[in-house]
Amino acid sequence: MIHSIVFAAGLLFCLTPWCSPPIALAIGLTMALTIGPPPFKTSRLTKRLLQISVVGLGFSMNLSSVIAAGRRGILFTVATIAGTLLLGYLLGRALNIGHGTAHLISSGTAICGGSAIAAVGPVIGASDEEMSVSLGTVFILNSIALFLFPVIGRALHLTQTQFGIWAAIAIHDTSSVVGAAAAYGKEALQIATTVKLTRALWIVPLTLATAFAFRRKSARIAWPWFILFFVLASVVRTYVALPVAVYETLVHLARIGLTVTLFLIGAALSRRSLAAVGVRPLILGIALWIVISAAGLWAVLTTV
Repeated sequence: MIHSIVFAAGLLFCLTPWCSPPIALAIGLTMALTIGPPPFKTSRLTKRLLQISVVGLGFSMNLSSVIAAGRRGILFTVATIAGTLLLGYLLGRALNIGHGTAHLISSGTAICGGSAIAAVGPVIGASDEEMSVSLGTVFILNSIALFLFPVIGRALHLTQTQFGIWAAIAIHDTSSVVGAAAAYGKEALQIATTVKLTRALWIVPLTLATAFAFRRKSARIAWPWFILFFVLASVVRTYVALPVAVYETLVHLARIGLTVTLFLIGAALSRRSLAAVGVRPLILGIALWIVISAAGLWAVLTTV
């Protein structure tokens, strides 16, 4: 009973103007590690709420900005995805990590965290343990990035554009990318969201390539349909002359949805999932994260 009341109080606080995405994640993590996980299963709700929130953010963007941002990040996307997958394979062998686990962690780091892992896992026939370890590794690093990246960005005096592209490249999950960018600034949020969603489209070729590499003929592809709705929302904002207050309300609701999403993600963490990660997969995840973060930062500082 007390557990449910505390969870409800945390959830209600996320709906207030005083709660930002990083704060929501911190509250969720604290609750998970002290009083335990939510009184109900949140995984499906979290996934849907994140997708809806991302679509809602599309109403804040002009279509020309979406196209420009996507074009600006395409070269970074191709280079970093290929480089991360190759490095993950080599480091996985050096650390004596199972090929399946190494590929899942590399895929999550290269594209969009848990979404990529969820798409690739069934293709390679990943076990529950491999999925748990990979998702746990990515989640831990996502949580750190959400707090750390805005601090680094401000310390290095990154522009809104530079930070948006860097966050989209170097942070795993869309939720943490959007959360970190929202804490940095409005323009960074727009660029980061667009570049990250463009990056997420690579789930499809990655799934096909994985099926070929693992000799799986029947690969089930998880099509990221919500990205299409994000673009449609941007089209509506660009060409449909509704009152500005309507669009501002939709964007405001989307940001609240993102805040609640991060609270639920943090609250769903368990001590068991942390313990299941292990040292070597975590070392692999950290190594890949540092390399892609450093390479992405160098690229935006020298070219953007």
